[in-house]
Amino acid sequence: MYRRYVFPFLLAALTAATLSACATGPSASSPISATLAATPSISTFRTLATQAGLADTLAANGPYTVFAPSDEAFKAVPAKTMAELQADKSKLQAVLNYHIVPKRLTAADIQPGSAKTLQGSEITLSRAGTFVTVEDAMVVQADIPASNGVVHVVDRVLMPPAKK
Repeated sequence: MYRRYVFPFLLAALTAATLSACATGPSASSPISATLAATPSISTFRTLATQAGLADTLAANGPYTVFAPSDEAFKAVPAKTMAELQADKSKLQAVLNYHIVPKRLTAADIQPGSAKTLQGSEITLSRAGTFVTVEDAMVVQADIPASNGVVHVVDRVLMPPAKK
């Protein structure tokens, strides 16, 4: 009688464990490059990072924090600006590297101040309660884990300051 009740429970538990292990999506055991690929809302950033030759960087040991603009954020960039970026690999790299900080910063780690980006300029970070901003962009999805850092989805594309 005992086995009649335990077996269905064990079968259900094993099925749930198997299905959750097979689920797709970002995983802390995958590098940022794979995390970007598994996050549909930032496909434009992933595509541009590949075009800019940043795939190896985003798969490297890190740690990195990526403030990845959402697809909606890229739609707000003027078409002429996007065309210029896609035509000039060094400009595209500069813009994308401006979204990457070479250390791991979860939302809880962020303190008001600045952080140096891979592009070389400083970005302003701020946190008030659960709200996190980077420059004038709001983090709309925080703490997407990766083995070599963390990804935060932001609502704007950040443009680095003009070089003097």
